[in-house]
Amino acid sequence: MRAALWGRENGVELNQIPEELLALCVRQGTGPLVFPMMLERADVPKPAQMIMRGVCVQTMQQHVQLQHTLQTAWLALTKAGIRPVLMKGAGLAALYPEPQQRQWGDIDLFVGKDQYHPACAVMRDTFPKALKFDEELDHYKHYNLIADGVSIEMHRVTVGWQHPVDERRYARMEARGVHNTRTLSIGDGTFEVFEPTFNALFVFVHAWEHMMTAGANLRQLCDLALLLHHRAEAIDRKQLRHDLSALRLMDVWQLYMYLLVEHLGLPETEAPFFTRGCAVRAERLLSDLLDGSRKPKDKSTQAPANRIARKFHTMQERLRDAAHVKAYSPAYGRHLVWTTMLHGARRFFAPDRHWE
Repeated sequence: MRAALWGRENGVELNQIPEELLALCVRQGTGPLVFPMMLERADVPKPAQMIMRGVCVQTMQQHVQLQHTLQTAWLALTKAGIRPVLMKGAGLAALYPEPQQRQWGDIDLFVGKDQYHPACAVMRDTFPKALKFDEELDHYKHYNLIADGVSIEMHRVTVGWQHPVDERRYARMEARGVHNTRTLSIGDGTFEVFEPTFNALFVFVHAWEHMMTAGANLRQLCDLALLLHHRAEAIDRKQLRHDLSALRLMDVWQLYMYLLVEHLGLPETEAPFFTRGCAVRAERLLSDLLDGSRKPKDKSTQAPANRIARKFHTMQERLRDAAHVKAYSPAYGRHLVWTTMLHGARRFFAPDRHWE
């Protein structure tokens, strides 16, 4: 996989490595994965070596701090009778040849809706000096605080959905993933992670969510490739097919499978529902991912103060997002249009909007 990533991201000789290429690896979150292989080459320029070693050392140091904070948070929650599930970075890093090859900058713990408020209280008590800047509201996806320089996110839900049908269907999938958790050893601790089939679905949906909103990166594709590789025998393809179809995401899933096989070296046999029929759209998605076409929105453009004008402004932004998504998946783009209209109407006529 490291060789595939390097081949996809360069396009120049090693002795001509530009700063832009190093920045690309860092921006895509693949620096610690790619740089050790590059450092084995004698023809890598000294300045580039220094940058690459610096990134790798920094990542190793971050892992030590993150693992310490994770252990403290986990013990506090379990001691209080709360059952957390480890999400994303820390659990996925264990799938890499060396955990420090996977960057992760925060700790994500799923606690669910019933345990949400007690879990937030435990975190505040455990880290009394932590910075707290998120309100503990029931419509938020998670509550966030920064303890010892580490961001900890307490998740009510793993993914936020705008369409009520998608939300209900995914909630049942999420419950199944939590009910059948697996244990995972990280350092000196043992943690729970999602059941493999749901975890594959979640990692994919999370990557797609970023592609539609704040911008995705290659690291998320690496996560999915390694998860499918290491958990190939445990993934229930019949269940996965059902879940993807229920969420109208089978077409998008196949885009990702194409990229994992053709660019990251995942064997076709480990890429459920792989097809080459989506090659053009998949390559367009990868091109946009690499050049940052799905960057965060420009915050300098303020939404109108008037409530109706603000709602119309937000709807226009989301409809533009849906139009962009159609370039990858026309079917899901159409679904987003109807979702935006329905979600906007529900929010506009909701009786209690004091938190806006």
